Amino acid sequence: MGDIRSNLYTGRWTQSRIYFGKLWRIFMNERDWKGLPLSAAIALLVAFVMGKSLFTNMERLKAGSFAMVCVCIWNGFFNSIQMVCRERAIIKREHRAGLHITAYIGAHMMYQSIICLLQVVISIAIYKWYGITFPSESIVTGNFVLDFGITLWVITYAADMMALMISCIVKTTTAAMTVMPFMLIIQLIFAGIIFSFSEGPAVILEKITISHWGTVAICSIADYNDLTSHALFSAIYQFRSVPEIQSIVDYIQRTDIRYKMDVLAARSMQNSLYAGTISNVLQCWGVILLIGAVSVIIGILFLEMIDLDKR
Repeated sequence: MGDIRSNLYTGRWTQSRIYFGKLWRIFMNERDWKGLPLSAAIALLVAFVMGKSLFTNMERLKAGSFAMVCVCIWNGFFNSIQMVCRERAIIKREHRAGLHITAYIGAHMMYQSIICLLQVVISIAIYKWYGITFPSESIVTGNFVLDFGITLWVITYAADMMALMISCIVKTTTAAMTVMPFMLIIQLIFAGIIFSFSEGPAVILEKITISHWGTVAICSIADYNDLTSHALFSAIYQFRSVPEIQSIVDYIQRTDIRYKMDVLAARSMQNSLYAGTISNVLQCWGVILLIGAVSVIIGILFLEMIDLDKR
């Protein structure tokens, strides 16, 4: 930060631009870009596990959406979990010399928005390269890839801002890396996918997790309620070791009963939470961005108290 010492008494916008330039130089010169290939590797792993027919039925879509959301949250958390705490002593010195904390955080927000965008572009490119078949249309822009990309970016960026908040609160990188797994576990458990909640404090936690609203958003743009379900046939198929049931399975597969069963199962599994409407998707995006915005505000408030650090 020494290159901005002479500019500490300038306005917030000027300080933000200076810090943004510093972050970008670090990205290029200190090879912070090496995290991008990791994003590609994780996306490829998810594509390999979920398969090319990820968007073809309810079960695959729900599981695949959750997996993709986890990738986004993982990327976002690792982007900025150590960004502030690793230079806390420098921030404290610069703050006393005239640094605006809002300008400093603003620079990080601009920088991280670009990093998140690069990660999303890489992830989608990997999904398409692997051969995952995307729906041809979507409900917000009419282009599924665009709606899908916006959704992934919103999720990644909100997770990034949450990690930035943690980095503003804790005082060491060790503490940041200790807190991060706990935050990841909350996102996994309270997404409403692995475990379902109907009442109590768990419902409140579910409603404020990025993972919950991110999964809902992807299912909505992929029109979850309009897909078929393999649940009924799968329930029968797993008992095919019984000769009589094997005969039934063979008969189902030879006729159009299989499709009728898939449609019947889908009707019973439709969920208004995943309604394929513009208002539902926009609500999901809005809630996720609100979580990110609240995280930024909390981070700024804590970092403003940096002069109270004892070290």
